[in-house]
Amino acid sequence: MSKPHISILYFSISKSSPSLFHEIALKNPSISTYNQLKTNKPFCVYSFLLNQEKMALKVLTDLDSARTQYYHFKAIIIAGMGLFTDAYDLFCIPPIMKLIGRIYYRSPTDSNNLYEVPRTVTSAMIVTALLGTVIGQLVFGRLGDLIGRRKVYGFALMIMVLSSFGCGHSICTSRTCVLLSLGFFRFLLGIGIGGDYPLSATIMSEFANRKTRGAFIAGVFSMQGFGILASSTVTMIVCSIFNRANGGNDGADLAWRLILMIGAIPAGLTYYWRMMMPETARYTALVERNVPQAARDMEKVLDISASQIIEEFSTYLPNSPRSNYSLFSKTFIHSHGLDLFACSISWFLVDIVFYSSNLFQSQIYKRYLSNNHNVNAFQEAFEVAKIQAIIAICSIIPGYFATMYFIDRIGRVKIQMMGFFFMAITLLAIGIPYYSYWNNNTNIGFMFLYGLTFFFSNFGPNTTTFIVPAELFPARFRTTCHGISGAVGKLGAIIGSIGFLWASHNKKDGYNEGIGMTASLILLAGVCVVGMITTYFFTSETMGKSLEENENIGINEDHQNESVGNDY
Repeated sequence: MSKPHISILYFSISKSSPSLFHEIALKNPSISTYNQLKTNKPFCVYSFLLNQEKMALKVLTDLDSARTQYYHFKAIIIAGMGLFTDAYDLFCIPPIMKLIGRIYYRSPTDSNNLYEVPRTVTSAMIVTALLGTVIGQLVFGRLGDLIGRRKVYGFALMIMVLSSFGCGHSICTSRTCVLLSLGFFRFLLGIGIGGDYPLSATIMSEFANRKTRGAFIAGVFSMQGFGILASSTVTMIVCSIFNRANGGNDGADLAWRLILMIGAIPAGLTYYWRMMMPETARYTALVERNVPQAARDMEKVLDISASQIIEEFSTYLPNSPRSNYSLFSKTFIHSHGLDLFACSISWFLVDIVFYSSNLFQSQIYKRYLSNNHNVNAFQEAFEVAKIQAIIAICSIIPGYFATMYFIDRIGRVKIQMMGFFFMAITLLAIGIPYYSYWNNNTNIGFMFLYGLTFFFSNFGPNTTTFIVPAELFPARFRTTCHGISGAVGKLGAIIGSIGFLWASHNKKDGYNEGIGMTASLILLAGVCVVGMITTYFFTSETMGKSLEENENIGINEDHQNESVGNDY
C-alpha cells in the first residue's frame, strides 16, 4: 500500500453514499467529527477513512516484518495436509490398480492367466479425480474470497476425508460396480483436493512475512512429496502384511481398500486445528474492513503486540465499500489480466509434462518389475510402490527442499525458467535415443535422467506455479485467481494423462499405433520450451515484496484525480 488508494476511492463516493457515513457516525459517537460526519462533509470523511487505512497499514506492516515463529511451521502442517492427501491419492493408484487387476480382470477360462487393468480404465480413474479438482478449485476459490478463507477451509478438508473413506467402502462385488463406485468417490475427493489448493496457498501467503513467504508456501506444497512417500510406505506395509498372512490374491480386495482409507487419517487429524485457525489478518482487514479484529486475530497466533494498534485506532468501519471494480471487469483485466494469463498458462504447461510422465511411471520403467506371472498381487504392488518411494526420496523431495532454500534468494521467475529448461534437456536426452538405446537399456542412467525430470519439475515450475498466484492478486480476488490458475493447470494434467496414453500405444498391445516415445518426449520438451518463453515474457517477480506491493493495481491516476475533483 504505497499510496492511499483506498482512501481516494472512499473520498470519491462521499456524495453518493450518505447512509454509509451516517452509519459511521452512529456506531462511533465518541469521535470528534460526529456532527460533521452526519452532515456528510468530505474532508472529515477523508480523515476518518485515512485513519482506518493507517491502522490497516500498521497491521500489515507488522505482519510483513514479523520474525519467523512456531506458528509459521505449524501452519505448514495444517495447510499442507490437503496437498499431502492429494499426492497420497495420486500415487497409490498405480499399485492399487495392480491389486484390482488381479481380482476383477482374471481370465474367465484360465485362472492362471492374470490380466492388468486396461490403461483406459486407469486413465479414467485419474481423469475423474482431476475433473473434480478443476471444479473444486473454481468453486472453493471463489468462496474463499466471498465468505472467507477459514469458513470454507474445513469443509474442503472434510470432503477429502469422507470421500477417501468412501473410496474404500464400496460394497459391490462386480467389476463394473466397483469401478463406478471408486470413480464417483474419487470425483468427490478431487473436489475437496481442488478446494484445498487455493485456500492453503493463500492462507500461508497471508500469514507469512515478506522475507520468507516463498519458502513457507513452498513448504506447504512440499507436503506432496511426503504424501508420495507415505503412499508408497503404506502400500508396501499393507502388501507385506497380507502377503505373509496368506501369500495369495484372496485378501487383495481388502488390501486396496485399506490403502485408500488410511490416506484419510492424517487429513482428519488436522481438522480440529483448521477450525481453530483465525481468519487471515489480510482478509479481515482488507476485505471485511474490520481492522481491529484483524489485529486481535494476529496477536492470537503470532508474537506480535496488537494492543497499541487497537488503542490508537479504536474505531470500526462498518460495511465499508470495496474498490470500484469487480472480477473480470475492464479494470481487472487491465490491471491483472496478464498476471492471470501468465499464472494459468505456466501451470497448464507444467502439468501437461508432469502428469504425462508421472501417472504411469510403472509402465515407463516396467523392466524393473518382476514378471506378473511369477509373483502374486501383493508382491507386484509392493514393487511398484518401492520404485515410487525411490523416486520420491531421490528426486521429488530434494526438488521441493531446493525450492524452499532458493525461492527467496534467487526469485520465482529464475527458478521457473531454470526448471522448464532442464526438464526440456532431460526429456530430449531420454527421447532422442530412446529406440536406439534406452528402449533396450533401461538402466541406472535412464533412471537418473527420469529422476531429474521430477527434480527440476519441483525445483521449478511445479512449485512456483503454486506460489506465484497466491502473491500477485488483491486480497478480495486472491483465492479466486489462484483457483482459476490451478483449474487451467489441471486441464493440462488431463491432456497430459490422456495424451501420454495415446502416444504410448503400440500394435503389440492391441492398440492403434501412436506417435511413439521419441516423438512424445520431444513434444513434451517443446512444451517446456514454451513454458520457459512465457515465463520470461509474462511472469512477474514477487520476491521480497509485500502482497500489497505485488498487487500493482493499475487504476488510472487521471481517473482518480477527476473523481476527487468532481467531489469537490
